[in-house]
Amino acid sequence: MGKITKVIATNGSVMVMAIDSTDIANEIRRVHGTSPVATAALGRLISAASLMGSCLKGESESITLRADGDGPAGSLIAVSDSFGNVRGFIENPFVDLPLNAKGKLDVSGAVGKGALSVIKDLGLKEPQSGQVELVSGEIAEDIAAYYAYSEQIPAACAFGVLVGIDLSAECAGGFIAQGLPGAFEEDLEKLEKNALALPPVTEMLKSGMAPADICAAVLAGFETEILDELETAYRCDCSRERVERALASIGKTELLKLIEEDGKADVRCQFCASEYRFSEEDLRKLYERARA
Repeated sequence: MGKITKVIATNGSVMVMAIDSTDIANEIRRVHGTSPVATAALGRLISAASLMGSCLKGESESITLRADGDGPAGSLIAVSDSFGNVRGFIENPFVDLPLNAKGKLDVSGAVGKGALSVIKDLGLKEPQSGQVELVSGEIAEDIAAYYAYSEQIPAACAFGVLVGIDLSAECAGGFIAQGLPGAFEEDLEKLEKNALALPPVTEMLKSGMAPADICAAVLAGFETEILDELETAYRCDCSRERVERALASIGKTELLKLIEEDGKADVRCQFCASEYRFSEEDLRKLYERARA
């Protein structure tokens, strides 16, 4: 399980939310068989999605982060519900690059240049969406850019995944610190100074710091109170019923073509790798329902 902690300054000026997503990053590797740099890239995006999703109000609401870069990793997608439970997908999970100039996993090189899209499904007729150019492909800077340009919220972000020799995630997580409406300029400056002075997220997590400790470090010098603490997980909501509806939605003509040409359908969920098999009889039942 992952863990999220949210902390606010008692003057209502700034807040921080932090996540330990180590177990989630390891589930990414198990499900997708990711290379180290792919685990790091998708792990960072999923950490961000989990934090942002946990801020949604309605139980049925969700948020989707999509990084479409021109790097060899291809598109990355992370989806979170309002409880911070997440699922994700990376187009090329086996991407392999040399370490960057700092001797770190080259997430920026894997993601490349392109756009970050944020889509919020709030149960309205149309989802809300915003898009910004990928600033660096390192994810944290890109999330901060989204907050600044699409939501006009000053934010400081940091995300990281430390991959061990055995290719598992030794630790993973991150934080988002942001100003709240009416924030004092001096508080925003203090928040930024604190965030810049911190060691890397993975270093903090490896040393034993919990999300609450990270929040406290970001908010050093502020009077604070804990807003919320919750557990999160890598969780997919796919089901046979959902796949049936998806197959039915392709229409009678395509269903009949599928029956006549293949006589079956094997569908694999891109998020959790679950497989759903439909025999010719299953498809004919769907076809008859579509005709009716």
